[in-house]
Amino acid sequence: MADQASDWSEKKIFTTGEAAEVCKVSQQTVIRCFDAGRLGGFRVPGSKFRRIPREELLKFMRANSIPTDLLEGSTRRVLVVDDDHDIVDLFEDILGRDGRFEVRSASTGYDAGLLTESFQPHLIVLDYMLPDINGNVVCQRVRSMPHTKHTKIICVSGVVNQDEVEQLKGAGADDFVKKPFDIRQIITKMVDLLGLPASTDNGSSARSA
Repeated sequence: MADQASDWSEKKIFTTGEAAEVCKVSQQTVIRCFDAGRLGGFRVPGSKFRRIPREELLKFMRANSIPTDLLEGSTRRVLVVDDDHDIVDLFEDILGRDGRFEVRSASTGYDAGLLTESFQPHLIVLDYMLPDINGNVVCQRVRSMPHTKHTKIICVSGVVNQDEVEQLKGAGADDFVKKPFDIRQIITKMVDLLGLPASTDNGSSARSA
């Protein structure tokens, strides 16, 4: 079964039976969702067989809060939101070389909103003071959307006081780290929040922001 599970991360087109196995629901449930238009796909020409492209299956699973680990393997999507390009470059460099993460970045709350919708990160590293919005609003928006309400959020800032930290957590932040920070501290928190196994040193020991 482990070998078959690993194959899902490479598969592009799924039968209704395969989709049911990935989603851990009955095949009839998948067929009903397909026929009702809730699950995108196509019929094989000249037959009654239904086929579901990978992206459509992922979209369906995210919309229904079904874990996508079987399709996406062990990597976790991380969105870094900060208008400091040096900090973004640091995260992209360190996390990009860490096989556990897929990284995207944004420098404004507006762009973060668009990427949260399309990229659907497992975790957001969020600067509290963005050019167009503050972290409280971003946290509230992430928590208000059904498909991102379980996304983990780590806020970072060098200027907030303890009351503001508590307000951030009340708005939905899972943790807070004060700038300047050692990136190892952030990665440790990310790993804990995402339930990932610890990794050997990935070259981040001398890097800070």
